[in-house]
Amino acid sequence: MPDRAPTVYRLLPTADAEILATAFLDHGSLVGLAGRPPAVVLVPGFSAKIRQPAVRSVAEGLRWHAGVIMIEMRGHGRSTGACTFGDREVFDVDAAVGEARRLGYERVVTVGWSMGGAAVIRHAALARGEVPVGRRRLRNPPDAVVAVSATSRWFVRETAPLRRILWMAETRVGRVVARTVFGVRIPSPPWPPAAAEQPAAPIDLVAQVAPTPMLIVHGDLDGYFTLDHPRALAEAAGPSARLWIVPGFGHAEAGVVPGLVDQIGRYLPILLDGHRPDSVFDVENVWETSVKHIGR
Repeated sequence: MPDRAPTVYRLLPTADAEILATAFLDHGSLVGLAGRPPAVVLVPGFSAKIRQPAVRSVAEGLRWHAGVIMIEMRGHGRSTGACTFGDREVFDVDAAVGEARRLGYERVVTVGWSMGGAAVIRHAALARGEVPVGRRRLRNPPDAVVAVSATSRWFVRETAPLRRILWMAETRVGRVVARTVFGVRIPSPPWPPAAAEQPAAPIDLVAQVAPTPMLIVHGDLDGYFTLDHPRALAEAAGPSARLWIVPGFGHAEAGVVPGLVDQIGRYLPILLDGHRPDSVFDVENVWETSVKHIGR
């Protein structure tokens, strides 16, 4: 087994003046690759931080296939700012993709989990456009996107865990609990009261991600977001997206089943190649549903 470089912890500024806590895990493949591997920008879910065991386990799994940049999103842990549930977090993703480019990676894949999944979808769509976000441009579009356990729309109250998160966001006591128990700072109010001022939901933007290839991964045991969410995202995304419904997978990093992270890592070259059907991959052991088959 080759020696691996130690994890490097850095502070990373965003275009809107927040400072993110990050960690860089250099690629440590057991199998030699032709050329330099891609980079993964790992964007965790609500309340997740880069030193939590579940997040670290995902990063270590992807490390065999790519260099990994982990970020703590704004309002989380040691990063500055306040959590906006996937709205302003697009600047966090943009800064991390830019950092990967500065480290010399030619190909960068954003991999977001839960709230991070919503952020990477919105970032990939908005970074391709000409419209500024909050008067600032996103300048670092990814080469591919993986959204795991992501929501398709805001203000979902269909499950008990989501109702608890919205309680934390919408009440003073809840925001105290979020800060003291989960280490998440939420502003008051957490989002603009006027519907016209609220950020576009992932389902409203996902079609704009194309032609950037995207992989949507969701568990059939997800206790937060029902299967309607990934199916709606994949249907709206069009042929540049693939959907995996994973048996036994729960929600986000904590619900990962054995083999899932490795499957995602091994699929990265195929994803970056636009899901080419002639790419070498063990399709018998992957949970793939083509967009055209959704709903059948």
